[in-house]
This record gives sequence, structure tokens and C-alpha cells, in this order.
Amino acid sequence: MILDTRAARRCWHTAINPLHSTVYFSPDIAEEFAGLGITDPVAVNLAHRSAAMGAVGAGTVTAAFYNYRHDVVARHLPAVWDTITPEQALAARLRAADATLTRLLGADTVKSPEVAEAADLAMRATEGCTRHARTLYAAHADLPVPEAPHLRLWHATTLLREHRGDGHLAALLLAGLDPVEALVSHTATGKGMTPKRIKGIRGWTQDDLDAAADRLRERGVLDADGELTEEGTDLRERLESETDRLDAAPYEHLGADGLARLTELGGALVVKAVTAGAFPRDLMGRA
Repeated sequence: MILDTRAARRCWHTAINPLHSTVYFSPDIAEEFAGLGITDPVAVNLAHRSAAMGAVGAGTVTAAFYNYRHDVVARHLPAVWDTITPEQALAARLRAADATLTRLLGADTVKSPEVAEAADLAMRATEGCTRHARTLYAAHADLPVPEAPHLRLWHATTLLREHRGDGHLAALLLAGLDPVEALVSHTATGKGMTPKRIKGIRGWTQDDLDAAADRLRERGVLDADGELTEEGTDLRERLESETDRLDAAPYEHLGADGLARLTELGGALVVKAVTAGAFPRDLMGRA
């Protein structure tokens, strides 16, 4: 067992999720998909993340993603599969990951012993993941593991990201938060996406966000100014703690020393990527 129960959460937030997420905001992913005839950024997002599940339709993706507006998903799926195949989408995403990590970290870094060590540690952690009730993780776990160390690391962070994400959805359901309420309450922590990004990426309207905020006020989660109440803060912490519990297995498998080393190595790579402009400045925050 991990002595520090928050160590895995810290690793996920400082190293694993940011390394995986570099591709979402990279010009390389847009370029790769444009070459295949897909230029709408929402269609690109939906296609490259859902492709591991095959040529599925909007219902499956809405269920697996949880907090996307269904009619926006249905606008692009399954129609996108008339233009490209899931296999083409996955190959394009891997090429984008290669280009993105090489550009952000540098050609020498992606070939460094530190990246290879981080890849080995992250892949070892994935040995502790489980498939049951984890749709996105299980789909990605069926994909081949890339040979290049930096792509193997990116693949491992993808698996660990989706494993935690699938567990988080179960925690959201148990907490009684619908998709928009989950987003609005997360934004209120100051660590979630801005309303502008929620509308642009997830497809919700301002009316949707306002209605969700009203429901959260009725529950005592938000105050009149849209800030988290004490009850709301407790709710969000319980959500994270339950997610930690559901996601503990891979990090327990890795062990405390391996987890600390992965956090150190991955965190240093993330700092380098962020410094190189991996993420837009208006991505997170309340406004």
C-alpha cells in the first residue's frame, strides 16, 4: 500500500495527465487530421479520443465521455467515420504525439535515458489497471505499445489517464452530479476549464451552465456568487478521494519508490512542455 494516499493523485495531476494532454492542444493534431480531410476541431477531438473504441456512434461516445453535449457529439459521429477510419485516426494521433513531444521537449530529451526510465515506470504501473467497467481504458489497452520510448511513455500516460477518468465517472454518478454540474462545480474550484472552453470543447451553452449553477445553488454546493460553499468544497474533495480509491491499483503495483520517481521524471518533462507553450493560457480558471 502507498503510505501517502495523495501521492498517486499528485503524480497524475503533475505528470501523467499533462503529458498525455499535450496532444489535445497541439497544432500537430489539427495538421494531421486536416491531411485526412477533418478540419473541425470538435470533430478532431471526438475522433482521435474515441477511435480506440472503433467506429462507434454518438450514444457510445456521449456515455464514455460523460460531459459532452450529446447533440454536439451527434453532429460529428458517426459521420466522421465516412471520411476516415478509426485506424487512420489512431495513426494520425500517434504521429501528432511524436511531433508534439519532440517539439516541446526537444529531440535530445525524447531520446534521453530519463524518458526511457519514465516510460518503463509508467508501463509498469499500467500492469495494475483493470478493465471491468472502464470503457475508454479497456479500449486503449487493446492498442499496440509503441517502441520509441517517448511514444511508449505517451501511450502509458494515456492508459493511466483513461483508467482514472473511467473511475472518476463512477464517482460523479454516485455523487449525483450530471455532466454540466460536474463541469461547473469543477470550474468553481479554480482548477477546471474556463466557461469559454467548456462551451467550445464540450458544446454546452451559457444557458446550460447557468441552469446547472442554479441547481448546484439549490443543493448548497454553490453560493449566490457562484463560489463553492463549504459543502461544495467537501463534495469535490470526496469526489477526488473516491477517484483516488478507485484508481489506487496501478500505483500500488508500481510501489512508493517507483511512484516518487515517476512523479519526479514526469513532472520535470511537464515543466519543460509547459514552458515551451504546451497549453493555452486561458484553459483553466473561473472566468
